[in-house]
Amino acid sequence: MKIFAVGMNYAEHNKELHGALYKTEDPVIFTKADSALLTDGRPFFIPDFTQRCDYETEVVVRICRLGRSIPQRFAHRYYDAVTVGIDFTARDLQQRLTAEGHPWELCKGFDGSAVVGRFIPKASLGRDIQDLHFHLDINGQTVQQGHTADMLRTVDELIAFISQFFTLKTGDLLYTGTPVGVGPVHEDDHLCGWLEDQKLLEFNVK
Repeated sequence: MKIFAVGMNYAEHNKELHGALYKTEDPVIFTKADSALLTDGRPFFIPDFTQRCDYETEVVVRICRLGRSIPQRFAHRYYDAVTVGIDFTARDLQQRLTAEGHPWELCKGFDGSAVVGRFIPKASLGRDIQDLHFHLDINGQTVQQGHTADMLRTVDELIAFISQFFTLKTGDLLYTGTPVGVGPVHEDDHLCGWLEDQKLLEFNVK
C-alpha cells in the first residue's frame, strides 16, 4: 500500500506558506511510509523532534484498481471511495529541510502522520468529486475549510500524472492537498473532520 500526497494544490495555501499565489509547473508529489497511516480514531502523538506540528486537512481518495499511465479521461474509474484525512507536517523541520534543498520525507512521512477517516463510496456523494466542501474542527471550533473546486489540479489530473511514474494498486491512497488555514496542534486537542455534512474523522492529540 502506497500513500501519495500533493503539495501546494490550493493557491491561497501557497500564499499562506510562500507569500505567492502561484501554480507549479508540475504537481508537487511526495510519498509517506505505510507506517504513517493512522486509522480508526487512534490518537496522534506529537513527535519529540518537532516544536510545531501542523494539521493539513485534505480530501483523500482510495484507489480501487491496478493502473499505470492512466489517461486523464479514464482516471475517475480508478478510485471508488473518499474521506477526510490529515497530513501532519513537522513545520519547523520542513523549513530547515527546504532551506537545505533536502526532500520532505522526514517532516511529512513520519509514523502516524497520515491520519485517515472513514471512507464512503464515491457513488454515494451525489455530486462531482470537484464539488465537495470539507472542514476541520478542533475542540469544537472550525479552524480550516476548503472546497475541492479550488484545487489547482483536479483529482483526475493528479491520478493521471502520478500513474506515469508509479503503478497504482488497489488500496493505495491519495491525499489531494490542503487549503488555506493550516496551524499547529497541541496535546489534548480533539479533532473532527467533515466532508459536506458527514463527520468522517475524529481523534485526539497526545
